[in-house]
Amino acid sequence: MTTNYSLSWDIDTFFTGGSHSEAFQAKLDNTTKELHAFSTAVSDWNGTDYNSFVTLIDTYTTLRMALFQMSSFIECVAAADASDTYSDTLLNKIGSLSAALKNASNDLAQQTLLLEDATWEEWLTRTELHDVAFVLAELRSNQAHLLSAKEETLINNLSVDGYNAWAAHYDTLVGTMRFDVVTETGEIASLSAGQTDNLLNAADYKVRHDAFAVWQKTWQEKAPLFADTLNHLIGFRLAKYEARHWDVLDESLRLNRLNEATLTSIWTVVAQNKTPLLAFLKRKAALLGLDQLGWVDVEAPLNLGATQTIRNFQTGADFIEENFAKFSPEMAAFAHNAFANSWIEAEDRDNKRPGGFCIEFPEDGESRIFMTYDGSANTISTLAHELGHAFHSHVMRDQSALNRDYAMNVAETASTFAEILISDAAIKAATSKAEKIQLLEDKIQRSVAFFMNIHARFLFEQRFHEARKNGALTVEVLNELMETAQKEAFVDSLKDYNPTFWQSKLHFYIDDIPFYNYPYTFGFLFSAGIYAQAASSETSYEQAYIALLQDTGSMTTENLAQKHLGVDLTQPDFWQAAVDVVLKDVTDFLALTEDLI
Repeated sequence: MTTNYSLSWDIDTFFTGGSHSEAFQAKLDNTTKELHAFSTAVSDWNGTDYNSFVTLIDTYTTLRMALFQMSSFIECVAAADASDTYSDTLLNKIGSLSAALKNASNDLAQQTLLLEDATWEEWLTRTELHDVAFVLAELRSNQAHLLSAKEETLINNLSVDGYNAWAAHYDTLVGTMRFDVVTETGEIASLSAGQTDNLLNAADYKVRHDAFAVWQKTWQEKAPLFADTLNHLIGFRLAKYEARHWDVLDESLRLNRLNEATLTSIWTVVAQNKTPLLAFLKRKAALLGLDQLGWVDVEAPLNLGATQTIRNFQTGADFIEENFAKFSPEMAAFAHNAFANSWIEAEDRDNKRPGGFCIEFPEDGESRIFMTYDGSANTISTLAHELGHAFHSHVMRDQSALNRDYAMNVAETASTFAEILISDAAIKAATSKAEKIQLLEDKIQRSVAFFMNIHARFLFEQRFHEARKNGALTVEVLNELMETAQKEAFVDSLKDYNPTFWQSKLHFYIDDIPFYNYPYTFGFLFSAGIYAQAASSETSYEQAYIALLQDTGSMTTENLAQKHLGVDLTQPDFWQAAVDVVLKDVTDFLALTEDLI
């Protein structure tokens, strides 16, 4: 195997020169001209010429890919260097172009409504459109839920300096924040939000709790700024919803191609199955020598005297490749290619933005991954998670670009599936009982996150959206809403909570995907259900799994599950079976630790 995988990514293969790349600027200028010509052509279309419509769809697809490509590049530049303020300017320009393209596509879809339904259905059966029939039918049917073309154009244009701008403003605010903390080595340091967030998971009780005190105080000092940002962002969204006569969940469900009955079924099953996790939290508190866990103790590592296996980036990559191969040789080969060709930004350094992501470059059929790697089992799982996203894009690379636009909930399927593969492999590779317990606990933490933390986020978002209809909420009310949601989701099992979480969690400030959180719980349980089917299969499940991923952009979520898994997602059976798989880890953990209390 290669022995020199880089901790830094290579994005110069797309454009050289970062945010000031001449090649990037040339593409931006050219795309602007092509977009103007496309908008004119849409206006000139007579609404009945099939051949012209096919040409317009091809042009629309090309423009979408170009804007996606440029946006991905600048997002990477901005994430790797939070001080690059020119990136924000470029993202704003791309946002304006994206709004213009959305206006034109809405106009095009609106004009298709003038066609007789029978004519439209016949068009979708023709060779040129057959493969993207689902997406085109969706674009047309969505027009019934929108305002007039003129009104929608106004909304899209205002969005650039409306909620798009408030989302960008959040990134600017976070990029300026510093946290004066004491590190695990006893040094006083001024850290970024991302670095301090990592410190909240420190093994030492005093270090993480002292850091948490600084964390809360620092966010609270800027709370009025974040309250303004969130109130205006959601206020803009709600004004749009009111004009369209939408409920607060309508857009999110439509974007996720999800039935509300499915979402209700998920949360009902989750709420009914928290008792084992409460037993886990109680046992973890005892193992940590605490009467009760606090907010930052939930994800604190156990210290049972075992030396945690720390894998440098190379050996971590080898571990992922080796264990991907046991399920899918194609996944392993893909991961090797990503490592060997420097697709991953993993270096631990200052001035990087917090968090991790995988982003696609559709024109090249490649992805890039952003994270901070420390060699722990947790970050190896995170790396596997992001590689799962990249693999999902990889297996769809030869499909029409329109069919590659899969929803967020199913987007979390491949990532979580890959994460489960690596977590289970790490547990099996443990060299002692103590290490096995620690790794199992790390895995169960993710169940706690999806069943409790994300449930709290959903409850907060839902209640905040409803309350915001009556006016902006104060910092105090936002804190109270958040703490109440956390207490409910954790069944009031913690001794303290994190009322400032609405400030520090980026997901609440994402403008184009409302209710960004619950899709993670969907993806977690959906992938657990697939994992269970794969484990019980007597033959290789690789191709069946890939076939499911390839269909994620061209059908509803419920139809996807029915076709590939033979299940009805609106009913609790599938979700309960998935939960049972997840909670087996808790049973194993309680049995392994019983003699340690």
